[in-house]
Amino acid sequence: MTSLAQQLKRLALPQSDPDLLTRREVASLLFDPKDAAAMDRSTFYALGCTGLEELLGIEPAFLEFQDTLFSPAALTLERSVQSKEINRKLDAGISLFLARLCPYFLLRPAHKCMEWLVHRFHIHLYNADSLLACVLPYHDTNMFVKVLQLLKIRDATNRWNWLHCLQKAGVPLARGALVARCYTDLSFMDFICSIVTDSIQAYAEHSGTCSQLRVIFSFYASTVVSALDAVDRVSDAIVAKLLPYVQRGLKSSLMDYKAAAYMLVCQLAVKVAMESSLVDTLAVHVSKSLLKQPVLAKEGLGCLVVLLQNQKDGAVGPRAFTHLCSVSSLVATLQAMAAVHDVSPLVGYLLPHLVRAVFRDLSDESEEDVHVGMLESILQSLPLSGGLDATLARLLLDEFLSQPSSPERISSISQRVSPLVRLFEAKYRAVLDVVLSARVMDVSSSEQKRLFHHFLSLSTSSGKYQILGDSDTSLFLALKHPLPSVRVSAVQHLAAVVTSAQQQQQRLDGDFLTAAVLDGLKDDVPEVVAAAVAALQVLVDRLDPEHTVTGLLSLLYRTHLSMTEQWLPVLTDAVRLLSDPWLVKEGAELSHKAGWRLLPFLVITSARRDSAQLHLASCIAGSDAVAQHPLTLGWAHELDQLQPGSSDADFLRLANRRLISTLSRNLSNMEHFAKRDALEKMAALLEQRRGSSIREKAFFLVMTQALLQGLAELSETQHLLTAQRIYVLLERHLLDVSTDATQDIDGQVSGPASFSEALAHFLLRAEQHPGEKLQVEFSHVLMLLLRDFVCYLKCHDSSFKGEVWWNPEKLDTNTCCYLGLICRLFCVCVSRAGPGPLSRRFRDTVKLLVQVHLCERTALFKFLCVLWGYSGNHGDQLDIKVSAVLQTQVLYVGGALLRDQPADFLQELTGRNSPVVPSLIACLTCPVREVRRAALGALESLSGVVASLFQPMVEKLVRKTEEIIADASYVSMALGVMYEDSASGKGKTQQKKLQASMQQLLQSVQTPCCPSYTAISLLRALQHVNGEPVLSALLPVLDRLLEQSGPETPTLLRSEAHLMRLVLGKFNAAAASLLVKDQACLDLFLRALRTSAQRYSDTPSIQITALEQITKPFFSALGDEKVQQKLLSLMFDLLVDSRSPLLANAVSSVFKAIAVDGQLVANELALPEKPKVSVTVQQSRRSKILQRKVQESGGPEPGAVAWRRVTLILELLQHKKKLKNVQTLVPPLFALLARSLEASTADHSSIEYSRQLLLSCLLHVCRKLSPDGRPLAADVLDKEKFSVELVVQCVRASDTPQTHHHALLLLGAMATIFPEKVLLNIMPIFTFMGANVMRLDDAYSFRVIDRTVQTVIPALIKAHELSDGHSAHLDAVVTRIVHVFADALPHMPDHRRLPVLTQLITTLGPARFLWVLMLLLFKQHATQAAGAASEKDAALERDVDFWISVCCQFEVSDQISSLIRILHFLLQLPQDKDDVKRSVSRRGAKRKEEEEELIFSLEAHSSKELRHFTFLCVSFMAQLLGSAHFIAKVADGGDILHESLQQQQQQRLLEEILHYVHSVARCVEENADGPTAKFWRVLLNKAYDVLDKVNALLPTDTFITVMRGLMGNQLPSVRRKAMELLNNKLLHRTQWEEQQVTALLQLTEDLLSIVGKSPGKVGEAAEAEQAINRQTAFYSLKLLCRSFGSAHPVAFIPVLVRAVEVVTCPEEEKNVTGGALLCVTEVVSTLKALTIPQLPSLMPAVLHTLSDRKELLTNEIYLLSAVTALQRVTETLPHFISPYLQEIILQVCTRDHTQTHMTSCSRYQCVFSRFSSRRVG
Repeated sequence: MTSLAQQLKRLALPQSDPDLLTRREVASLLFDPKDAAAMDRSTFYALGCTGLEELLGIEPAFLEFQDTLFSPAALTLERSVQSKEINRKLDAGISLFLARLCPYFLLRPAHKCMEWLVHRFHIHLYNADSLLACVLPYHDTNMFVKVLQLLKIRDATNRWNWLHCLQKAGVPLARGALVARCYTDLSFMDFICSIVTDSIQAYAEHSGTCSQLRVIFSFYASTVVSALDAVDRVSDAIVAKLLPYVQRGLKSSLMDYKAAAYMLVCQLAVKVAMESSLVDTLAVHVSKSLLKQPVLAKEGLGCLVVLLQNQKDGAVGPRAFTHLCSVSSLVATLQAMAAVHDVSPLVGYLLPHLVRAVFRDLSDESEEDVHVGMLESILQSLPLSGGLDATLARLLLDEFLSQPSSPERISSISQRVSPLVRLFEAKYRAVLDVVLSARVMDVSSSEQKRLFHHFLSLSTSSGKYQILGDSDTSLFLALKHPLPSVRVSAVQHLAAVVTSAQQQQQRLDGDFLTAAVLDGLKDDVPEVVAAAVAALQVLVDRLDPEHTVTGLLSLLYRTHLSMTEQWLPVLTDAVRLLSDPWLVKEGAELSHKAGWRLLPFLVITSARRDSAQLHLASCIAGSDAVAQHPLTLGWAHELDQLQPGSSDADFLRLANRRLISTLSRNLSNMEHFAKRDALEKMAALLEQRRGSSIREKAFFLVMTQALLQGLAELSETQHLLTAQRIYVLLERHLLDVSTDATQDIDGQVSGPASFSEALAHFLLRAEQHPGEKLQVEFSHVLMLLLRDFVCYLKCHDSSFKGEVWWNPEKLDTNTCCYLGLICRLFCVCVSRAGPGPLSRRFRDTVKLLVQVHLCERTALFKFLCVLWGYSGNHGDQLDIKVSAVLQTQVLYVGGALLRDQPADFLQELTGRNSPVVPSLIACLTCPVREVRRAALGALESLSGVVASLFQPMVEKLVRKTEEIIADASYVSMALGVMYEDSASGKGKTQQKKLQASMQQLLQSVQTPCCPSYTAISLLRALQHVNGEPVLSALLPVLDRLLEQSGPETPTLLRSEAHLMRLVLGKFNAAAASLLVKDQACLDLFLRALRTSAQRYSDTPSIQITALEQITKPFFSALGDEKVQQKLLSLMFDLLVDSRSPLLANAVSSVFKAIAVDGQLVANELALPEKPKVSVTVQQSRRSKILQRKVQESGGPEPGAVAWRRVTLILELLQHKKKLKNVQTLVPPLFALLARSLEASTADHSSIEYSRQLLLSCLLHVCRKLSPDGRPLAADVLDKEKFSVELVVQCVRASDTPQTHHHALLLLGAMATIFPEKVLLNIMPIFTFMGANVMRLDDAYSFRVIDRTVQTVIPALIKAHELSDGHSAHLDAVVTRIVHVFADALPHMPDHRRLPVLTQLITTLGPARFLWVLMLLLFKQHATQAAGAASEKDAALERDVDFWISVCCQFEVSDQISSLIRILHFLLQLPQDKDDVKRSVSRRGAKRKEEEEELIFSLEAHSSKELRHFTFLCVSFMAQLLGSAHFIAKVADGGDILHESLQQQQQQRLLEEILHYVHSVARCVEENADGPTAKFWRVLLNKAYDVLDKVNALLPTDTFITVMRGLMGNQLPSVRRKAMELLNNKLLHRTQWEEQQVTALLQLTEDLLSIVGKSPGKVGEAAEAEQAINRQTAFYSLKLLCRSFGSAHPVAFIPVLVRAVEVVTCPEEEKNVTGGALLCVTEVVSTLKALTIPQLPSLMPAVLHTLSDRKELLTNEIYLLSAVTALQRVTETLPHFISPYLQEIILQVCTRDHTQTHMTSCSRYQCVFSRFSSRRVG
């Protein structure tokens, strides 16, 4: 568009819009534009008034528009001719109305009002902005789109052009697009903001709260806030655009508007860093808004928090503070907000202003009270986080120190501030201390110090800030002073203050006192600690006793022995203080606890009599906490007796020995429960006080020895538990010593022999060499302790040593504890007995252990067997970890021991009752190579024992040493080979020995006392050993484990569960026959299948494991059908009884894998016998009573089907592949199907599902029986067993689509196998499909239809071919089927129609049955209910398009054949329903009668429907032949054979259409005066249209061929129409190809044959028709000659001869003679000289014709033909007509006279004039 055009368009007025000048389409919101154009103005006015009345019921504000926009005067108001002022007022009124209408826009009355405004005032043209302002808040609705589509915004310069894309698409405006437009187009942002102000103004006089505008406020806030959030950078222009509206919102009295303004302020604060002045202004406006009603306190304060949080500090000035102080609910609101949000920015802004206001000299006391009260409220209610507490403390202190030093001023301020300071101190004391401590050093001047001290006096704990006179610092700082003297002075001052009356004045709180004293106890200087202890003595009754005791004990523990001398007085005072009567009185438990904590100090570690340690120990021994302790009773007296006499070493030895004996004695004297408690606490104390200092090591040694000495007097359980805890403590130290030692301790010193001497030696060395580790001496004492432990440990019950296997899984707890201790001892000693610092001593300990606890040789090897196999024990009953290294070491120990044993003992070790060989074989399965090597080494020592049952096996294994060491799995293969050799016939003696070895090994597994983990290893070794003997030997194991897995005794261990899996694994194909032979074996396996116990979640249940054994080889190897039946039956029972998905999956997997005989499954599906029918009355009554009882009890009725079981079996069966004798399943499946149809509707859903499964299984059976769809032989399955009737009944009885699908698929499969049975039930099947399945719109239903059509219909046709071969019955059946599909078409989903019908006709054969479908579709349309004219036209157009699409799915030849059949069918129809004559004539065609009646029954339809049907058929043929799809298919063409066939069909089609045209033409003549005359004329035109379309489709070559064929047709009318078509083609075409010319010339023969047909004995009508044909033929020959005569003159000589013959024949009909004369005329003018030989015959005939006056006067055509012939001959051959000149002149003269009497014949006059004017030479 040019610039000038744009300017003109902008200047154009809306009234110049062309749409206003046309009434074809009218803009409308509610109606179609075309429909709206047909409605008058009053209708729209009534609609608008109705909407206004409805709106007035909702909102009275619309009342004023009743007299303006909706007044009767508006009906005649045309705004386009009104003045500018009137239009301005009208625009204002419309804008006001739309602003008030906006909140109600989505209501129907609003749409009615808007419709009137659009129609009358054209608001979509004149008021587009106001209209969009009204609807924009609803931009995501469809109504917005409808309004938008009314606007003219296509012009790119239009403000709203960016919305143009939505008009065509018809989709709402996306929120993202709206937001993007908002921040990119500031004018649009201003438009959105102005919507709010305009709406508020519109409702200002009618509503105070404007609650109607909530939707507008929401739209405004959400859009602008989202725009600010989406924009990358908020520019100054955006801020400037929004600020006026924000300020207006903050000043507004409307709550929603104010809230929206708050949101905008928050978003601006987050997105942009504003100038300080702007931030201050916004804060002031927000603060002012909090003073106006309504008050949104929480929202406004939240806005301030966000503003302060995101803008720079100090931007908000004091003006906002002044307004905030006037908000009464400020603090309360902040408190509520602080519970959820962080309000510290606002609190941080308020605090400095509040503090300054409190200290400011104000004349208004009430305002001071406000500020003080607000600050107090903040301190009480709000948490001061984020450093605000320290900030407030500094503010208070700084403001106080900055005050003038006037006493009055200080007094008044102190009075005002004191409550605030004390309140702050109460909540934030630590913060105040930090602030004061930091500030005290900065105070320099005396005036500042005085003010500072005065401020201190304001707090409740001012005493700790009191300045000490001698140190010039406060008490608080003096306690932390770096000089010890100052700290001592501070502590002493503290004690003095407490004891004096100054405490109340100096305000020292209790927490400060406690912290100060306890911190003094932690000091590093003894003097300070001494002062603290002294102060503690004074404060002991004021402090927490537990804190006091803890502090004193910490003092004792942290003092090192080397510093005891200088600390002794302090420690002595601390010990005495622990015995203070007040502490003892406060709690005996506390004193008892202190006694336990003081025990380590009783151990004497120094040999000097005057040592501080001894004095401290003596002091502690005499303290009340120790002297009264039950474990140390009498120790103080014992210690006093030891001190005089004896040397230092003896003193150490005796003192500690006496301490040990005292502890042991007191322990033994305790009661049982007290003793147990003391043992627990002693062990716990040893665990806690484990350290590296001499005191802690000595304490550990002394206490452990005391515990060992007390073991003997403990009960069995307590003895073992205590020994276990002692060993745990010992083991840690042993491992530490052996790890830390870097030198050979064994070779240094032998050391003392007793524990006491060794301990004394260790302590002396420690005193002599302080700081050294003394590992040698300490390890010596530890080893002596270990030896004592071995000796003190007892086995109270040694009966287990007589067992063959020491099985930890079967031993009691005490025995396991004992065995675990000696195992741990043995393992530690053996692991440390190799080369190392303590190897000799550990070896001695091993010897001692064997001598004390394993003195018998058999017991030793049984013990070794435990350790050899314990690494596989998951239960860990002995609480030991046997690593692969340790296992290897123990195996090497065992091997060394075996090599030293005598032969007789070796024979005993390899006997039946010895676990040695099985344990060693079990070790061969270990994955660690060295373990296998060590085990083979031990076995090698036993391989020479010839008398052993294991000797053959051991010998063979030893021979395979290298292989077994290299591969852990080799041992199982080796044993498998041995078993196979033993089972073979080679070497009977060796075979028996190997069998005995295997049996003995299996016997070891079978032994109940054999550990399960060892049995697991053995079965792994026997992995490849399978067979009946193996399984038989393991059955007792399985029986025992199943007993333990029962619900009453769930004691199965993890290893036992694993063992059961391995035992069940022996149920394999090799041993399957045992289940048939041994009933006990079968019972055990069935029992395992029933056992659902699962003890451990990570291992499968027993029945799952058993199910996994039922593999295809195993099931096949059973062989016995009874056993297989039992297994199957049990599997199905498990599936029924269990709800476990794992079990269901397992059963499904098993059933899927095994190959099952169908008879077995049929037996499971067999129906139970129904109860016998009662004969007598009594029997009937009894049976009814029995049935009633059964129903009441909830049990199954007699003979009832267990549908749940059946359903589960069917679910497994429906996809089963490996199924033999599948035909045996057919009878029970059909029997169940019949029973399901008899079942009650109580549980309809489950029965329906079972029915679907039955149908699915039958389908599966059919596919298994006949995979390729061929019929079955009679010996495979009797067809009588297949009940098609039942399947059809299922279809009829069910309402579920899934059942229908399954049934139809089954019928399709059955049709391929037994087509004749399905044929009998074909119509119910397809009738049901049409009524149900075809209406569903899902892929599965479509697939079912497709599958049914593909299977049932071919079977139907196949059955017909196998029968008599007559097609009448088949055509009738197929017609009924097609009828079903046609009737279902309207209910079928649109996108499914074409594929369904295409598949149907493709299957039936389009050449044979497409026409049937099309006729049925035509009938359906013709007989449907009539509607409006527009609807009928649209429906017809839609249906015709669909019909064409259906036809074009097939080949052209099929379509042409269908058109031929349709024409043939139409020819059979009568003209009218009451045409009795036609009906009588049709009775002869009995073979077609039924089919025709099925297509269009004359009895069921009216004559009007018959005519409509006929017209539809002909019209459709014309449209099909002219459709683009059909023409494209014809143009595609095909091969030569196809073209030949198509030509034949086209010829037939032309023949049929010509027949039909002839028939319709006759009907036109017959009904010319009847009421149906118009119909027949229109139908004739349509028929001619079809004929023309066919002719137009024919290529020229084909056309010629077809025409030649039609000329030989028997019907004269067909021949004539063919010639007419040829004539038409010759007249309109001027260029021909040579081959086409040749073909056309060949037509002369056919035309001459038509000409040569002389009239015979035929009727008058036939004779007339034949004459017309001859005349037409002459005309065709004339045109041929005109077109091709000059180039091919010879071809037309026979034409001339024949024409002359006709002319010369006096008996010819004159019209024919005239045609011949005209033909002669053309031939003569074309052939010229070649016609001379015919002149002697021609000229006399022509002249004779002219002499026949009577005929010439009655037949002008005849006259014209004769004159024309004479003229053309004269013109062409003037030199050869002299013999006839006289006659010619005579006839010319005669005709000249006749001319005056024939003035009406212009043609004659013209010809005669031309003839007369020529000169004849």
